[in-house]
Amino acid sequence: MHDLGLIGFLLILIGLGFKRPFVFVLGYVYVDIVSPQRLSYYLLNSVPVSLIFFVLAVIGYAAMDDKSGARLSGRQAVMLLLLAWCGYTTLTADFPAAALTKWDWVWKALTFAIFLPFTLRTKLRIEALLLFMVLSAASLIIVGGIKTLLSGGGYGALDLGISDNSGLYEGSTISTVAIAIIPTILYLAKYGTVFPPDWRVKLFAWALVFACLLIPIGTQTRTGLICIGLVAVMMLRETNRRFLYIAGVGIAVAAAVPFLPASYTQRMQTIEGYKGDASATTRIAVWRWTWKYVQDHPGGGGFDAYLQNHLVIHLSDTDKALGGSETVNSVEYDKARAYHSAYFEMLGEQGFFGFALWAMLHLAGLFRMELLRRRFRKSTDPGEGWISPLATALQHGHIIYLVGSLFIAIAFQPFVYMLVAAEIGLDGYIRRTRPRRAKRPMGRPLPTPPPATAATA
Repeated sequence: MHDLGLIGFLLILIGLGFKRPFVFVLGYVYVDIVSPQRLSYYLLNSVPVSLIFFVLAVIGYAAMDDKSGARLSGRQAVMLLLLAWCGYTTLTADFPAAALTKWDWVWKALTFAIFLPFTLRTKLRIEALLLFMVLSAASLIIVGGIKTLLSGGGYGALDLGISDNSGLYEGSTISTVAIAIIPTILYLAKYGTVFPPDWRVKLFAWALVFACLLIPIGTQTRTGLICIGLVAVMMLRETNRRFLYIAGVGIAVAAAVPFLPASYTQRMQTIEGYKGDASATTRIAVWRWTWKYVQDHPGGGGFDAYLQNHLVIHLSDTDKALGGSETVNSVEYDKARAYHSAYFEMLGEQGFFGFALWAMLHLAGLFRMELLRRRFRKSTDPGEGWISPLATALQHGHIIYLVGSLFIAIAFQPFVYMLVAAEIGLDGYIRRTRPRRAKRPMGRPLPTPPPATAATA
């Protein structure tokens, strides 16, 4: 019955797609995030579900979609260059077999992200994309939140449906994504039109936000705690009653701490004493090795170049048997340890050029969302009230990813590239429907908006 339910849902999406081809795009989003073929016991295991939806999405766009005004944006060009560079480094990789394994999914993530903005021609499509991204991630987050409430979770022990520790099923990755989508959840609860924001939508949204906050507790990942602190600070930027907000956050934290599992608080304390924590110290050793490696190999070593590292790890901790009064130093050795950082992942695998492309892509997205946020935040046009809040939500989610990825190797996480594509789609939509305002220099007063029409709604 489990497999039949998954197959039935996919067939419904395919059937709807033949009537509205954009549904094929949404179907690919669901498949790429949730990976139903990995959740299936036997019926979907050997079916290339993602390839089927991608082919249908491209054919549907080519055959039936409006392409007037479509053009390749600067950020899409950057992704195209990054795709080509990754292909080159794969051909020259230090570990060809391992590199081809990673290339097999990286090129799909980049290709879909390049294609996706062409399909985001209306506000409804942008909202539908974000809704599918949030709900697809929510199918994992809700399960994780419930299990956290029932069991407290545990580092590497929170089961989200499969035992495969990859994609969004990996603890640190789902923690980062869960916190990163909170701004988008709140946006959809206030400005969404697919599900009008009544009390039921708002209740579900706040319950989902609560589940998102539970994920870092259930996975017991330090990255998640950092992301929670970051989203709390960024929400302060948008609130009008800041002192009341700060007081509310303080009360909420004070009330929550007594209910946190002891194992969680003990693990979070290692953030301060990182020199005595093998995991944290190993990461620093890997980063040092990667920096030295890229000095000698400025073009990078291709995917999974970390497999050749050999590490000397120096630990320093206090001896609890002596009341914590004496420092105990030790040395450990390790090899073939992963990067544990998207930034060093890009440096080690793609070199300085690949890292520059990757950084340019993300920084340009943050800059463009800031421009849209400022240009439309004081608009009095009823048809434009959603633009600045959406740009802010996307920007905040993007910043959370960039901070969280400091500590996890998710430089090519497909979910993030969908977020980047949504930013490009929003930017392109504004350029097409409001060209004068999209190009207006920052800081200049908003011109008087023209009357809203059905074409621009």
